[in-house]
Amino acid sequence: MSKVITDINEAFKNLKDGMSILAGGFGLCGIPENSIAAIASLGVKNLTVVSNNCGIDDIGLGKLLRNKQIKKMIASYVGENKEFERQFLTGELEVILTPQGTLAEQLRAGGAGIPAFYTPTGVGTLIAEGKETKIFDGKEYLMERAIKGDFAIVKAKKADTFGNLVFHETAMNFNPLCAKAGNITVVEVEEIVEVGSLDPNFIHLSGIYVNYIYKGSFEKHIEKIVTREGN
Repeated sequence: MSKVITDINEAFKNLKDGMSILAGGFGLCGIPENSIAAIASLGVKNLTVVSNNCGIDDIGLGKLLRNKQIKKMIASYVGENKEFERQFLTGELEVILTPQGTLAEQLRAGGAGIPAFYTPTGVGTLIAEGKETKIFDGKEYLMERAIKGDFAIVKAKKADTFGNLVFHETAMNFNPLCAKAGNITVVEVEEIVEVGSLDPNFIHLSGIYVNYIYKGSFEKHIEKIVTREGN
């Protein structure tokens, strides 16, 4: 059965205000920019978005911030996003800053059906406030809850029509974790091939986690350009 769609908006026909979205990407690397543009055009509000970071001003998830479509952001890094900073400081945006390893494990646990786990990261800090702790072998650990989402939006290099995915090097980043933890997973790719064309030894993610596949167009963004002054 083919999961390929030609209109990205078809994947988001059931996206509503107040839902949660898990977004792959790291900085501007491996971001699902076609899905983000579609969500921006739909105008849905009060979204909870989980991602390593929130893009930069007007690029990536920054588009949703600019439109004030995000109510809560769960992330590890603020980065160069001035609008993110402004909304946080004015109280317009609820932000849950989470250690990067913890966030990755929360998503992995969500995809694996594990409701919670213990980690030493964050013990004795503000992150631990209101959370359960437990002693194992004389050391204190903090309980963190798994994360699942209504939608996951993912970028991959290549897919077959069933949704088996191949990622491009470090652009894999948080994408497979998000894909597994989403109730509906939307994947945008650079290339689509027929089932059987991919070497099983090089498939990074099984198509069982994928609901929609879209062949998108992509622009190579640079997060920050630093040049040396001329002599």
